[in-house]
Amino acid sequence: MGFISQKTLDDLEFSSILNSVEEFCISNLGKQLIQHLKPISNKPDLFIELAQVKEYNASIISENRIPNHYFEDLTKEIHLLKIENSRLDTTAFLKITTNSETVNELILFFKKFNEYFPTLCSKSTEIEYTKSAIEEIQKIITPFGEVQDKASVFLKDIRKEIHIVRAKTGSSFTREMSRYDSAGYLDDIRESVIDNQRVLAVQSMHRKKVKGSLLGSSKTGSIVFIAPQATLELHREFQNLQHDEKQEINRLLKALTETIRPFFPLFISYQEYLSKLDSIGARAKHAYANNALLPKFSNTKRVYFEEAYHPILLEKNRIAKLPIIPQTLELNEKQQIIVISGPNAGGKSITLKTIGLLQVMLQSGMLIPVDEHSETYFFDTILSDIGDNQSIENQLSTYSYRLKNMRGFLKRCNEHTLFLIDEFGTGSDPDLGGALAEIFLEEFYAKKAFGVITTHYSNLKVLANELENVSNANMQFDERTLEPLFKLHIGQAGSSFTFEVAQKNGIPFSLINRAKKKVEGEKIRLDKTISKLQKERNQLQRNSQVLENEQLKAKKQTQNLSDKEIKIKEKLNSFQELYDKNQKMLTYGRKSNELLHKYFQTNNKKELFAEFNKWVLIEKIKHMELNPPIKKDKNTKALKKAKVKEQKKKDIQLEKVEKEILIKVIEVRKEKSTEAKRLAKEKSSYKYKVNDKVRLIDGKACGIIDKIEKNKVIIDYGMFTTQTSLEKIELVVAAKK
Repeated sequence: MGFISQKTLDDLEFSSILNSVEEFCISNLGKQLIQHLKPISNKPDLFIELAQVKEYNASIISENRIPNHYFEDLTKEIHLLKIENSRLDTTAFLKITTNSETVNELILFFKKFNEYFPTLCSKSTEIEYTKSAIEEIQKIITPFGEVQDKASVFLKDIRKEIHIVRAKTGSSFTREMSRYDSAGYLDDIRESVIDNQRVLAVQSMHRKKVKGSLLGSSKTGSIVFIAPQATLELHREFQNLQHDEKQEINRLLKALTETIRPFFPLFISYQEYLSKLDSIGARAKHAYANNALLPKFSNTKRVYFEEAYHPILLEKNRIAKLPIIPQTLELNEKQQIIVISGPNAGGKSITLKTIGLLQVMLQSGMLIPVDEHSETYFFDTILSDIGDNQSIENQLSTYSYRLKNMRGFLKRCNEHTLFLIDEFGTGSDPDLGGALAEIFLEEFYAKKAFGVITTHYSNLKVLANELENVSNANMQFDERTLEPLFKLHIGQAGSSFTFEVAQKNGIPFSLINRAKKKVEGEKIRLDKTISKLQKERNQLQRNSQVLENEQLKAKKQTQNLSDKEIKIKEKLNSFQELYDKNQKMLTYGRKSNELLHKYFQTNNKKELFAEFNKWVLIEKIKHMELNPPIKKDKNTKALKKAKVKEQKKKDIQLEKVEKEILIKVIEVRKEKSTEAKRLAKEKSSYKYKVNDKVRLIDGKACGIIDKIEKNKVIIDYGMFTTQTSLEKIELVVAAKK
């Protein structure tokens, strides 16, 4: 059974996180659930809770966004349904309908997108899908919260009568008002309304001339309000009908309440489901706002938070537009406890709280702002000792309270515990308190608990260095500017920079020197050594960072060159393939021309086909030599024979098609040859004359024959003339006679 006390939650300011998450809720019931959120002690239940939040978070940026699930608080209505002979009003029925429709819509949505939201879908199947209550309500109540005319025959008749009487009253009042107005008895406003009844605005001097019932007067007394005698009877009838309508509506609402009363357990489950979904949605939206995610839960004992942000500080700095530095920290079997040291205001306590708060948030069903490569472990117990913790009520000093706290630590600490102690060992004499702190640390270490502590005590730094699975760590400090860098470095203890910080804060140098003389020499030397080592390590870290950047840059350049080399090789291969293909096509073309030329000379079709088949056979043999068939086992012989038979059949068909194509090519060639001979004959018989439009054979420019001398001709191109023979020209357009 897990144990995370309220004190631990207070130490880590968990309530501030809940207040922040609460702002994303859409209902008061959802806000109440968030405020009562506590760490979940059952591991399977926690994983289900986290899976739901993760799925909802994923839906925020996906196309399949979860539908709006705003709902009305039905606490009062459900309470009334539990009381016999109670009656709900129309507004209550509308609330019930809205909530029921919302739940039904969500059930159908999660069923449709079960693949995207498996956990949310699984939870929604626990809720009954039914429209019975909705249908019963919609028979009586309209979407505007009124009882329908068709709810009963009697109600329909009453409303019909009301409509008729209202019309009669209106027309009667209008007649009376016109009559008295024409007589000059009415004031300029003519009419008014008293107790939902139209009345005449009569001048007080004429009140006795108007028949009717006096219902009031103006403040000055100059106007009296009279209901005409003709409308009084109709108004009484109208009031009686309204009373009957009210009684019938009351009867119908009572009957409807009795009809849906058995459904009140369903309405309770609807409200609980929607409240829970609101709580899940708020946590998911809070995670989305802080770029939070769900890290992997490790089966082995390992906590690895990479680029971890303190959630409260992250939100505050984002609003103030200030930078925030993330921390990376790991606890495992070989680094069981981390002892953080360094100057005050350097970020030790914030780092400690970051680890604790993130772990508590995660075990309460919330996502956390860390890198996706982060991992963590489920701790049964999380203990903390942070802050002053004086107790005036119990008359306990700071140190007494801390000792009482340590007693609880020793009692509950085990291998499934995470403990967090700030300023370990303080509150007493440094030597005596430090010695006791050493014993506590050794006990926690022996119990294999995981923990993070902060301290200024040198003996604890030394002990951390001596214990095998305990590591020193420090918050980095810029020794030149004397400013904290708020960056955790694991592997070396940190100096407190006591005198340096005092100097930075304006303490006179003479006082600092006097203080140094009062401190033991060994402590001064130890602090100086630590400070010097820290400076050297900072310098090495900077150099290492530069080298890493250069190495990364060189690696990227090498990768780019490799990518370019691969692309060039691919292009060369594609060019080679294209070249080989073109060469093959040229070879086929030359061979085809050779066969056709031979055929035109001999006109021997039989010889042509023989040569063609021989050529095809040679090409097939070459192809088989280049692409030998793959050998197959004995079990595939039948399949191979069938394939060979089928291939032969295809080859025969192909040869047949090739022959047909070849015959058609020959016929086309013959036709072209005949046509060419005819044109050549016509050309040889044509006698060129001056002004014929001609051009050189295989040329594009056209000219006009200027002069013909025997077999020579002079052609005028406009800008120049040229001389050639008649055999080298062809007619474009003959000259007009």
